[in-house]
Amino acid sequence: MRHIRFIAGAALGASFLLAGCSAGPGPTGKGGWIAPSAKDRSWIAPDAKKALLYVSSALTDDVYVYSYRDQKLVGTLTGFKLPYGLCADAAGDVWIVDDGAQQIVEYKHGGTSPIATLGDPGEYPEGCSVDPTTGDLAVTNFYSASGSGSVSIYAHASGEPTTYSDPSITNFRFCGYDDKGNLFADGANNSSQFAFAELRKGSSGLTNITLQQKIEWPGGVQWDGKYVAVGDTDAGIIYRIKVAGDKVKGSTSLAGSDYVNQFWIAGKVVVAPSQDGNAGVGFYAYPAGGSPTKTISVEEPFGAVVSK
Repeated sequence: MRHIRFIAGAALGASFLLAGCSAGPGPTGKGGWIAPSAKDRSWIAPDAKKALLYVSSALTDDVYVYSYRDQKLVGTLTGFKLPYGLCADAAGDVWIVDDGAQQIVEYKHGGTSPIATLGDPGEYPEGCSVDPTTGDLAVTNFYSASGSGSVSIYAHASGEPTTYSDPSITNFRFCGYDDKGNLFADGANNSSQFAFAELRKGSSGLTNITLQQKIEWPGGVQWDGKYVAVGDTDAGIIYRIKVAGDKVKGSTSLAGSDYVNQFWIAGKVVVAPSQDGNAGVGFYAYPAGGSPTKTISVEEPFGAVVSK
């Protein structure tokens, strides 16, 4: 199921998603904590110091913060116009893609106020990733005010970006750096078919890659320590890709999930938000997959990241 994307109150006919309202209570964590409404100010519990899970909601325009260890709600970040993808750097700082505001906002681990804001004017950003070798920030843009999407690279996560386009990719969705500083990005061509590309470290342009696996709709992209993990949003499957030879080395089925956009792999666990239905945010064994071992109730969650 794909939904119509709404930006700044206007319906824009892209093959994307913004799910309709869902029934049920607001996001809750262990112990029955209920997140404040979007009108309230951002807050973080004073004892929220260790590993934290950040989850963006496409319905409430908030980002919810949980204790990763016990899934207890410990904070809410507010004031976004349409928060989508999330990523973190080596220091644990979290970047939040705010599509509606056309910007990317940085928060300290456990912080409640932005420490940096990068503009992405004329673009509608969806995903992000931080280069572990340089600290550069990559942002995938679903499309731009002038047409097709692109990839924006902010050197050292600051200043103005260098933007890369690809005639074979009309809409970019997500991206992920490997441990050598090569960037991989997925998206869709002008026929809404899956497309994949690499921006090799030091390269001046994107190189298209044809995968030996049919993917219905592009999902998250992340380096898992050995392979590039690429999600199929429609199927609820994560494929492990060996880029040399473009071979699929295995897959992780997310049973019970429903439209997973941007997942996050944390060692032997993958956190998978389901935007449709009532599946919430599931915790799955990685790479084994199967049924979730734990779940968190969040209304229309879009992206997730673990900050340590």
